[in-house]
Amino acid sequence: MNVLFESMKIKNMHLANRFVRSATYDGCADKDGFVTDKQIAIFSNLAAGGIGLIITGATYVHPRGQVRPFQNSIADDNYISGMSKLIDASHRNGAKIAIQLHHGGRESANSLRPKKMQAIAPSYIEMDPYFESHYRPMTENEVWEIINSFGDGARRAKDAGFDAVQIHGAHGYLLSQFLSPFTNHRQDEWGGDLINRLRIHREIYQAIKKNVGEDYPVLIKLGVQDAFPGGLEFNEGKQAAKLLEEWGFDALEISLGMRGKTYEETEFLTKINRLDREAYYRNWSREIKREVGVPVMVVGGLRTFKLMEEIIQQKDADFISLSRPLIREPGIINEWRRGNHCRPKCISCNKCLEALRQGDALQCFQQKSEENPEKTDED
Repeated sequence: MNVLFESMKIKNMHLANRFVRSATYDGCADKDGFVTDKQIAIFSNLAAGGIGLIITGATYVHPRGQVRPFQNSIADDNYISGMSKLIDASHRNGAKIAIQLHHGGRESANSLRPKKMQAIAPSYIEMDPYFESHYRPMTENEVWEIINSFGDGARRAKDAGFDAVQIHGAHGYLLSQFLSPFTNHRQDEWGGDLINRLRIHREIYQAIKKNVGEDYPVLIKLGVQDAFPGGLEFNEGKQAAKLLEEWGFDALEISLGMRGKTYEETEFLTKINRLDREAYYRNWSREIKREVGVPVMVVGGLRTFKLMEEIIQQKDADFISLSRPLIREPGIINEWRRGNHCRPKCISCNKCLEALRQGDALQCFQQKSEENPEKTDED
């Protein structure tokens, strides 16, 4: 059997293979954050397509943490029944499913403005070239409120039937803001040295475990380096990964921390058209994999089947996480299993992302243009 199709386990969660659908915002929740029929269809297709583990798009655990208008919520018990339908669609087609628990921190500013609410963050940064919207520093009570909201969200996730939870600790959202010395200037026990900047991660983990028990898998997506000078450096990011394993997290998905301004300074790199442009977080994953004993997921521009196979064989990671290729081809894992090791049709143009930011639903615009070649921009 090909190494990519070996059965795997994260804690007590058994997975059919090493492929993970990395968390992907789909813009298909309703305006109140509830699951829709369109989302159920998306997840059903992904599961039927052969993926071992699906991780949902970022799901906010607290109303102040919402970053997108059609983002899913797990902020109160009313969301449990809808989430159960999403889980059933995944399980029925053979995949396991984890929910990504999320808080946007200062990145929630634009979403909160129409609600007359102000975004919160670890610290307020004067003259920040990477962020322009208004927000304010969190109080001690607000820090604990958010910690408890992650614990409550995990309890709801388990009640709904999710196989695991993943904490979003990357891509410039709240936990990245705490971990980065660029955005965390606090003088209390939540700022300063690495242990203090990572304290909220540990407290969230403990709040979750208190609500779901010791046997329930808790994963984290961790930004191990910021995209610009003066932010989190990899030597600290690697140490953070080691501490999170020590504190009990069951798997690590390795990614970027605070974003810069261009696509090259985000997790959404474009022009993934050569082998040397692929797997752009492989080196980080490799170094961390050498230091930890829990499973490591590598994400970032993976397109070539042989390269994915090599990454696993060389023990640079345990799992392959994919996002953009599965938007157009949710069934590509089954194609690979059948021996058709084709390259995904995704050209990493990021038009899907740009449309999501304008409030559209997730779709592949390359596919759309091929299906409607007569249409022009004016149409």
